[in-house]
Amino acid sequence: MSDRHEQTAAFHCVPLLPLRDTVVFPHMVVPLFVGREKSLGALGEVTSRGDAQEIFLSAQRVQSDEPTPEDIFSVGTLANLIQVLRLPDGTVKVLVEGKRRAVVRRFVDGERFLAVEVDEIPEDSGWSAEAEAAAREAHAAFASFVKLDKRLAPEILASVHSIEDPGDLADTIAAQLQLKLADKQAILEMVRPTDRLMRLAELLRAEIEVLQNERKLRSRVRRQMEKRQEEQVLSEQLDAAQKEAGERDEFKNEFAELEEKTSQIKLSKEAAARIKKELKKLRLMAPMSAEAAVVRNYIDWVLALPWGTRTEDKLDVAEAERILDQDHFGLKKVKERILEYLAVQALVRKQKGPILCLVGPPGVGKTSLAQSIARATGRNFVRLALGGVRDEAEIRGHRRTYIGALPGKIIQSLKKAGSANPVFLLDEVDKMSTDFRGDPSAALLEVLDPEQNHTFCDHYLDLDYDLSDVMFITTANYLQGIPVPLQDRMEVIPIAGYTEFEKLAIAEQYLVPKQKRDHGLADITLEMPEETLRVLIDGYTKEAGVRSLEREIAGVCRKVAREYLADRSVTGWKITPKRLAKYLGAPHFRRGRQEDTDEVGVTNGLAVTAHGGDLLVTEVSIVAGKGKLVLTGQLGDVMQESAQAAMSYVRSRAPSLGLDRDFYSWADMHVHLPEGAIPKDGPSAGITICTAMVSALLRVPVHRDVAMTGEITLRGRVLPIGGLKEKILAAHRGGMKTVIIPRDNVKDLRDIPKRVLKDTRVVAVGHMDEVLRVALALPKPSEFLKEPSVPVDWRVPGERRESGDRRADAGLIPVASAMPPASMPPPPQVEISSTLRRG
Repeated sequence: MSDRHEQTAAFHCVPLLPLRDTVVFPHMVVPLFVGREKSLGALGEVTSRGDAQEIFLSAQRVQSDEPTPEDIFSVGTLANLIQVLRLPDGTVKVLVEGKRRAVVRRFVDGERFLAVEVDEIPEDSGWSAEAEAAAREAHAAFASFVKLDKRLAPEILASVHSIEDPGDLADTIAAQLQLKLADKQAILEMVRPTDRLMRLAELLRAEIEVLQNERKLRSRVRRQMEKRQEEQVLSEQLDAAQKEAGERDEFKNEFAELEEKTSQIKLSKEAAARIKKELKKLRLMAPMSAEAAVVRNYIDWVLALPWGTRTEDKLDVAEAERILDQDHFGLKKVKERILEYLAVQALVRKQKGPILCLVGPPGVGKTSLAQSIARATGRNFVRLALGGVRDEAEIRGHRRTYIGALPGKIIQSLKKAGSANPVFLLDEVDKMSTDFRGDPSAALLEVLDPEQNHTFCDHYLDLDYDLSDVMFITTANYLQGIPVPLQDRMEVIPIAGYTEFEKLAIAEQYLVPKQKRDHGLADITLEMPEETLRVLIDGYTKEAGVRSLEREIAGVCRKVAREYLADRSVTGWKITPKRLAKYLGAPHFRRGRQEDTDEVGVTNGLAVTAHGGDLLVTEVSIVAGKGKLVLTGQLGDVMQESAQAAMSYVRSRAPSLGLDRDFYSWADMHVHLPEGAIPKDGPSAGITICTAMVSALLRVPVHRDVAMTGEITLRGRVLPIGGLKEKILAAHRGGMKTVIIPRDNVKDLRDIPKRVLKDTRVVAVGHMDEVLRVALALPKPSEFLKEPSVPVDWRVPGERRESGDRRADAGLIPVASAMPPASMPPPPQVEISSTLRRG
């Protein structure tokens, strides 16, 4: 250390504030953040002294939270506190101003803070030639440094030039530089201003050289980047030029291909003119323009359609019949219609494609039948599912003005088919719906109209396309879901559910062999007798088709496959009803069966459900009341009206039945149809309800082996009903020996299997009286309800009849016998009121 350190004044003790990575020079104002405990204690001591707020600032040699005297430089700066601000986090922000250099003579260790005895270091304040030279050198170097370092403001040069003391000049310049801690501490420890100025000039020259090198490097990097960017731009321009030239060549080749393809396809006159116009437009467009892509896409769609491309029909009717019988069992009406079309096609050679609508419950083979038709006729097959379609544009497409427009599903499917005369299946045509986007069923009116579909116009193509050669086949589960105008354009072929005999044949001939192949059991013996299949059909499935039956057979095959893998020595299985219950569990369904005895007020009706025909038992009970008719069993409006009509008929025939004419005034009649959770509706239960009512009123049982169906009128006439085939099959399956049907339904018996008619007595009736004679267990049925020979007035007793009563003369007041005819014994009279009291 310089000898000037020895020329000291009297020692004085001041608090010490150690600094980390910071050196404070005299005349330097700097903010400090204080957070250590002893540093805060030193600040507290200084502020408590009043005006003499002097503190010693010295840098640490070692970065430590609890510095020792050895960790602190001995030369520092005496400074004054200008401002003290306490922050929310507990630290203190202090603004200090350096005053003078000082050297530590002794460290005084306190409990709350560190203190030191310091000796101020005096400085030379005069100018000399050496100091002047050093100052100029430092000025010049600092000016160059400020020009190169953008972090310093140019205005600082003016403030530096105004400093007259060489020591203050050196300290001011040192405070502005970003120097290492060791360099700053070395400058602080230099007593002579000339030495400090010379050292600063050296450090500034070194920093200037570094900044110049950085600038050169930055300039070189910038030039390289600019050069690279320029090269990249030139390369991209070159690539673009080459690409454009290549695309032009490619576009020319593509254009030539389109023209050649146009000349090879047999387009219609309208389509040829349109394509010629679009090609001319495309030639004048830029290849990469959006409009060119739209035009090219349109041309591709038009040329991709099968204009004039046809497959040769197989006109061998016998071969077609063999294929249809091989793929499907039964379905005679559909097969006959297809064979008729092929026969006419063989004679005429030009016939519009038929438009068939196959209506039937799920699982009866409508979709697979369409595939078999395509195979039998030798045509391509394409299927379009219409379930859930609610947008008219799905059928007719979007106009080309829309972005991403495409043709409708009809044109897209024809492109997929690859021929102009495919078998086109429109599946689930009854599942379409309508909303604000249009009605797709209305768009199908043109497609399925033989008189219009030869000029079908898709919105996207905006061309007439001939659909008259297409064989359209639509499928639906319910005819009510198809709009009437659409029904009128199609030939509706109903496909009823399979009978038990048909299901049995399908299972034996198709399903069992198929499932054996699918489950790898073709090489082993798996026998399912007819008895087992009947149990499987009646107890484990309840459907019109055979999908559930196939699933149950597949379940049996899986069980057998597992047992076979467990023991390969067993190669034969016979599935008995007992083993079937082991494999599949207890039966899931119960079929209607006849009662064990003839019962009063219980009649066997017949109904048609989505799963086929079924027995529908009707129960009637007479209770005390005031003539109320109670209907239960979740009956629909039509069935309730049928019950009311039956009740009116019984009241009108009360004298002939041997009942009091006012019997309804003291008794309530309760009509119930079991299985109340299942909704029931329709008029065909009219005669069933009426028969149960008469049986309950007369206390005459109904034959348990008789089932019936028919609508009743107020006059007792029996009107025809639908679903006769399914109903008679249900009666046969339930063990019924006699089935009563309306006389007008006799023509429908031709659809009933002969083996069923052989086992069942079918009675055709036209009036309710005939039904009662057959159904009721009467001693002399033939004499029951014969009209009396002497008419009896139905007036209320005591009422006088006016002569010439127009109501009686016109027949509006019924005339009937008050008692049964003399030749017939009166029906058993039961004291209903006493019976009700006993109940």
